[in-house]
Amino acid sequence: MIRFKDFVPAYDSRNWLGQFKNLQNFEDLMPEVNEWIEREDRRLINIETVVLPNIHNLGEEGSVDTDLPTAGKTGSRWHQFIRVWYQEGRA
Repeated sequence: MIRFKDFVPAYDSRNWLGQFKNLQNFEDLMPEVNEWIEREDRRLINIETVVLPNIHNLGEEGSVDTDLPTAGKTGSRWHQFIRVWYQEGRA
């Protein structure tokens, strides 16, 4: 069965404007990805960088949300994360 795992940079909090404070550096996310690959018994299919808008907004479902609006006068924040596609087991 084909599945995926997302590795999304974390953040500590938001300031009074709603902007993210202390967003995790993208390069600092790579050790977590590499450790997961080493630890899990998965056949890798693909590793990709994904960029989606507003995944940390209230009411959104993060990297798996299929509806991420970007219209209107309010600004959108685009977030980069890593998605690993894999097949369970080592067929």
